[in-house]
Amino acid sequence: MPPPNPPTPSTPSDPPDLSDSPGFPGPSGDALVASGVTIREAGSDDAVAGVTPRWVALPESTEEVAAVMRAAAEHDLAVVTAGSGTKLHWGPPPTRCDLMVDTCCLNEILEHVAGDLVVRVQAGVTVEALAAALAGAGQQLALDVPIEGATIGGTLATATAGPRRLRYGTARDLLIGITVVLADGTIARSGGKVVKNVAGYDLGKLFTGSQGTLGVITEATFRLHPLPAARAWVTATVPDLAGLPGLAAVAASQLEPSALEVDRPGPRAPLTVTALIEGVAADERAKATADLMGPTATITPTPPNWWSHLPTDHPTPPGTNLPPEPQIAASPDLPLAHRVPPGTDPERQAPPGTNPPPEAPVPLGEEAPPLEPRVPSEPHVADGEGFLMELRVPPGAVVRAFAAVGRAAEEAGGIAVHVRGSLASAVLHLALPPDTTAPAAETFVAALRSGVAADGGRLVVWTAPPDAAARLDRWGPVGAASLMRRVRERFDPEGRMSPGRLDVGPPPAANHGA
Repeated sequence: MPPPNPPTPSTPSDPPDLSDSPGFPGPSGDALVASGVTIREAGSDDAVAGVTPRWVALPESTEEVAAVMRAAAEHDLAVVTAGSGTKLHWGPPPTRCDLMVDTCCLNEILEHVAGDLVVRVQAGVTVEALAAALAGAGQQLALDVPIEGATIGGTLATATAGPRRLRYGTARDLLIGITVVLADGTIARSGGKVVKNVAGYDLGKLFTGSQGTLGVITEATFRLHPLPAARAWVTATVPDLAGLPGLAAVAASQLEPSALEVDRPGPRAPLTVTALIEGVAADERAKATADLMGPTATITPTPPNWWSHLPTDHPTPPGTNLPPEPQIAASPDLPLAHRVPPGTDPERQAPPGTNPPPEAPVPLGEEAPPLEPRVPSEPHVADGEGFLMELRVPPGAVVRAFAAVGRAAEEAGGIAVHVRGSLASAVLHLALPPDTTAPAAETFVAALRSGVAADGGRLVVWTAPPDAAARLDRWGPVGAASLMRRVRERFDPEGRMSPGRLDVGPPPAANHGA
């Protein structure tokens, strides 16, 4: 069914009735309190890309989310959703932000059907808490989210994925059911506990990556995978781009790596490539992978310290490599893959003395541990003060993409661009030095977009300092911009869900005649 003609959205010039006095007086505040949901006044820690809402709602169920959304709709309140807040500074600021729906109290693991490899959780459960609970049954949700403390809802809303997307896909691929609350308070469900496609709207695919602009995700159902019995990481270093194609060939080999990641701290720095080998015959496959990756390859039972981190975390001085992990020689007499007892996650449980033990599993039907305050883990710079970009190209164009990054960096004055991401899936994250000037950042972004355009590449600017953010086109050309607008008009005709946070492409031309 084609989308209806969009109604005229509300604009920032026509604000809702909000009072400046303390407490919750006035019709809007009264309606929120009457919803029965816990409401508090917002503070500076609740700011969304620098914009502070008036109120914060703390619902504990899908029905409570629906109640508060109905109240918001009745009083034309603009709504932004938050989980643990790890990515609230990603993307442009909202043009309006009256109410934040905080999902921290939606923190139950509702159902785990181990025999069907299916789990259903509330959106506020953290990825770490879910991993700990599933590990007790020898199972996993195969997502390597690169941000500590991220919630399930936030991971879906931002379409965040990590190294093992090569083998298992992204959150969109693992999601089989979703419950959402729309802008008017309507509860909508799609999919279920059975792994199959559903007719009609695929809400899971629509809401994954929607940045909170279509509604509030309250529950999600995922298909799971067994935990592998063993894992090994094979790492090699090459001095320049000439050695990269040979390492990239590992992804297409019969050795079947679960991930193939690359890290380059600067345009002239060596490139470090790491392959994850897990599962059956991990020892033998790791040795064969090391042979294929060349004489610099080493095998370790734990990942390098940059693995599954954004380049804005754990920074390394430009032009240098990160310290290597303890190495295990590629000898046929030594076990190469790290093995762990059943019921634990090998990626969370390293050899004694190297990492803390995993968190205790969360009993099903009980609340996961409460979220910590919205403070990111070991940030490079404060939220919103640094540059984080995401570059996607076809897998066959990844070497050309690295070359384009180097050319763009030179054109921008020789800035030190740190690149890290998936060599096989060709999803790369870029960090510019925090002191990069706004004109240099603008030159870099324009030059890189031009450099990857022939390969169909796309660059998104997730974070930037305020002076640079004001000059940068965050999204660049988006071929599906008109389709995205029509979908948003269908789900949020009044434009109240995270307005301004996902405005891509030029606005539609006005119709001045018949």
